[in-house]
Amino acid sequence: MPEKCRVAVLGAGASGLAQLRAFEAARRAGIPADTLPDVVCYEKQSDWGGIWNYTWRTGLDEFGEPVHSSMYRYLWSNAPKECLEFADYTFLEHFGKALPSFPPRVVLWDYITGRLKKSDVRKYICFCTVVRWVEFDEERQKFRVTVKDLKGDVTRTEEFDWVVVATGHFSVPHFPVYPGMDKFPGRILHSHDFRDAAEFAGKNVMVIGRSYSAEDIAVQCHKYGAASVIISSRRGPFGFDWPPGITERPLLRELQGKTAHFRDGSTAEVDVIILATGFQHHFPFLPDTLRLQTANLFYPPNLYKGIFWNNNPRLIYLGMQDQCFTFPLFDAQAWYARDVILGRITLPGREERGRDAAPWREREAAWTPAQKDEGIMIHFQGEYVQDLLDATDYPKFDVQAMVRTFEDWEHQKVGKGGILTYRDKAYKSLITGCMAPEHHTKWMEERDDSFDNFIHGPAKN
Repeated sequence: MPEKCRVAVLGAGASGLAQLRAFEAARRAGIPADTLPDVVCYEKQSDWGGIWNYTWRTGLDEFGEPVHSSMYRYLWSNAPKECLEFADYTFLEHFGKALPSFPPRVVLWDYITGRLKKSDVRKYICFCTVVRWVEFDEERQKFRVTVKDLKGDVTRTEEFDWVVVATGHFSVPHFPVYPGMDKFPGRILHSHDFRDAAEFAGKNVMVIGRSYSAEDIAVQCHKYGAASVIISSRRGPFGFDWPPGITERPLLRELQGKTAHFRDGSTAEVDVIILATGFQHHFPFLPDTLRLQTANLFYPPNLYKGIFWNNNPRLIYLGMQDQCFTFPLFDAQAWYARDVILGRITLPGREERGRDAAPWREREAAWTPAQKDEGIMIHFQGEYVQDLLDATDYPKFDVQAMVRTFEDWEHQKVGKGGILTYRDKAYKSLITGCMAPEHHTKWMEERDDSFDNFIHGPAKN
């Protein structure tokens, strides 16, 4: 008998779990077991969920490995759950009732993992197992994957026909340095190590960056009692109607003691500096010939369909784009990758793969700052997701309606006071048509982010 195809999935976060679900969906659809590959997933953490698997730890974990998760307490979804919904497993199916549109982390984590529990894919995952090295044997046309069982302190190497890199790109900080940092007498941390906004109650906080995390961490610190919050960035203002206590400044120039000097000549006294300055695509387990090197782009270089390593398309990258869409994007990529592995989709030659990617990359490179502020990337990524979905049997949904929901969400944030109230708005599911109810407590007044409080309401005395 011919040797059975083997697939290694590196990481059991949202994108790696999507890949496992895609293969399980094929099995449940009646694909003969002998035509499905053997799939092995390696996960460094002791449980699945990736960055959604919250830990109080920062720095190193119990095995001396870098902590993966950048998740913090009190995080609530900062986009409507209706834009995160799995088309093959809805919020209504999982929870049995309609829920508000902006759940806390623990509720989203329950939803993500709930789909997998019904799929029985946990058996494919080797937990507490870190990938040390991946290399491609040209003669055998196989990947050699070396992993370490952290609990058993044992290293082993296995061969695979395909490797799916699903390790994420929101765990290794980009950490800029500004003059005077070495003598700053307060606290400096990257958003990767931010865990609890209540820690900074009464403090003057400066957040550096202009990402979604900069925006949300600033609001979280304000909500939990920071004396003041300054957002410093090189780009122009967010355009939000910030409440008293949150202000924007140009990029930091230098620090003199606790005095921050900004590029417009203004100054401010700060106690805490939080660097929401992004993350690096970091793959220390890959040689240069296989390693994706990119900034945080919506269409990274050298990836056909944003998925397949053009120099060797048996190496697959999932979820490596900058993201508006998240879970639907991961599913679209995972189903497409699965169908290539199963032979349902035939990859074109290398030159044609390059020609297919070129227009996407050229479009992104031509965006102006004004177009970015107007949300051109939402439409771009919507087109990209639709392109992938059209080629597979993933349950169809109205991608353009999801784009419009994203646009409404963005507009809600820039309205009067919207940055503090947009989480109070309710949206309709684009899969089931179910309308979300309003949460029982306004988000700015809600201090209980527990599962029971969100699902069942406040405990009665």
